[in-house]
Amino acid sequence: MLRLKSFPLFFLLLATAVGICGFQKIASAQEAKKPIESANGNSAVVIMYQRFEESKYPTTSTALSVLTDHVRELQDSKYNVLPLTDVVDAIKNNLPLPDRTISITIDDAYLSFYETAWPVLQKAGLPITLFVTTSAVDQNRIGYMSWSQIRELSSDPLVTIGNHANEVRHIAHLSQQEQKQIIDQSNQTFRRALGKQPNLFAYPFGEISNDLENVLKVAGFKAAFGQHSGAIGPNSNLMALPRYPFNDRFGTMERFKLAINSLPLPVSAVLPENLTLTEATNPPLIGFTIAPEIKPRENGSYRGLNCYSSQGELTIQELGGGRIEVRLKEPFKAGRARLNCTMLGPNGRWRWFGQQYYIP
Repeated sequence: MLRLKSFPLFFLLLATAVGICGFQKIASAQEAKKPIESANGNSAVVIMYQRFEESKYPTTSTALSVLTDHVRELQDSKYNVLPLTDVVDAIKNNLPLPDRTISITIDDAYLSFYETAWPVLQKAGLPITLFVTTSAVDQNRIGYMSWSQIRELSSDPLVTIGNHANEVRHIAHLSQQEQKQIIDQSNQTFRRALGKQPNLFAYPFGEISNDLENVLKVAGFKAAFGQHSGAIGPNSNLMALPRYPFNDRFGTMERFKLAINSLPLPVSAVLPENLTLTEATNPPLIGFTIAPEIKPRENGSYRGLNCYSSQGELTIQELGGGRIEVRLKEPFKAGRARLNCTMLGPNGRWRWFGQQYYIP
């Protein structure tokens, strides 16, 4: 069976959730007529921030008032905010996680986190992981934390320190030798400054490649995180885990609640295998197979399955047997591009699978 859908450019990516809210009203009557699958008990959502109260950087900064609203929501008893290491260990060892498990991450080690956001998060008792860009700290660059401040944080049981490479630069397309040198240099700096090296990594700009994944595995990292949206599930690739980025442009409470209540869209046989594209692989042949526990409708299609691209139009082909293929009408432009696929899940929550592609 083949079903074909076509969508115009739409890369708000449910940021305002207007489209989703409308669909939920339509779908609610359908849900009442038939049982739907239960929520996956072994999943988690990881959220990401960078700067705070630095309004001249709207794509990376979050206002204190927005953060305060987010923290207030996370303190609701239905959420379980856990250290990122606990989430990774549970996923790796197939151990159950409580429903609505959330982890908080901060990238780059900007001073505004230490001065503005950390007091709020510490007072709320929320654990965080700080991914540090080592050269920026080592060189005492304006706007970054110092090693003294990072050592202070690392001594707090609420804080885990992660590696964000030695520079905020594009490294996914470099040779493995160059990537290894960058990672080794960063690890050496951590050992000198903190007496140990982290085992969690955040990709600069969220840019992932097969070569870089392999370098990180050899270097001893147990998990690595991008900047693509989605929830983590039992079958997630530990070296390419998703996070929902939040900032002044995409930090509304509506989007925040939508994200932290999302569930994984479990998939396998994902294409393309390498998220760093070349001229020969752009546009990519995108495809995945939805896990059999997610039941389709009688005609083999899936309720509310939609995919959105950050660049241009696409079509969705539902081939039967859970196989979904996505075709772009033109190649991605140089830089970064994202794909998000969502599907209505249990209890009004949304299943979410996302990928970010890097086009050097």
